Amino acid sequence: MRGNKNSHGRTLDLLGEAIVGGRYPAGGAMPPEPVLCEQLGVSRTVVREAVKSLVAKGLVVTGPKVGTRVLTQDKWNWFDPDVITWQASCGLTHEFVRDLHDLRRAVEPAAARLAAQRITPQHIEELETAYAGMKEAIENGGDYMTFDLRFHHAILNAADNRLIVQMNKVLHALLRTSFEISTSKPNGPALSLPLHRAVLDALVARNPAQAEAAVAVLIDSAREDIDEVLGSRRRLPRLSRPPPHLKAAPRAAASSARSAKDMH
Repeated sequence: MRGNKNSHGRTLDLLGEAIVGGRYPAGGAMPPEPVLCEQLGVSRTVVREAVKSLVAKGLVVTGPKVGTRVLTQDKWNWFDPDVITWQASCGLTHEFVRDLHDLRRAVEPAAARLAAQRITPQHIEELETAYAGMKEAIENGGDYMTFDLRFHHAILNAADNRLIVQMNKVLHALLRTSFEISTSKPNGPALSLPLHRAVLDALVARNPAQAEAAVAVLIDSAREDIDEVLGSRRRLPRLSRPPPHLKAAPRAAASSARSAKDMH
């Protein structure tokens, strides 16, 4: 993705990742403009514009006598998609994943309640397509995670609330991490498929309370997987690589997944 950006975008990414990754620690000064220009191979204008963007995102502060200083993390704009992307690129911390999951638990069930009241045929089609992709990946192998992400993004979109829709960008890193952890567990996707079906059925039935409860069950199930990894202090998945693909399920598991759908 970085190769498609202009020099400003690339410079901003490099400086943002350096700050989030701790190369330039909080309270410390960033190198002066001439040094950054030489290190990054860009003009002063590009460096200045990148620093202005970092100021707007709450990562740094500038002044005539202090230069450019890195602010503490509590000042950073964690709802900025770039900040989330930089953190994901540097490696998600256990504390960051926990914070994101708490946010998801607060937002997604409420979004499902609204979605059940406002869902359109187009939203239902998006959810059905995403669910079918998940099911296909479980039974025959393939990219399960991309369809799982589409499913959850579609729930937020169906809430028809501009502020909630913006949460897609913030929650993407958590959802990707959560799904990668679940996908790595034996039969993890197959076990979660009926939970997704329960959410979809509640939305199609336009039942707000049922949709809210079904999403909560799905999130809490994912939380158990995440807590297991957090408790073990194992390394979290890195999001800079493509999502892993599932192998084709044995016939018994595929049959079980089909039976789960038939129950709803």
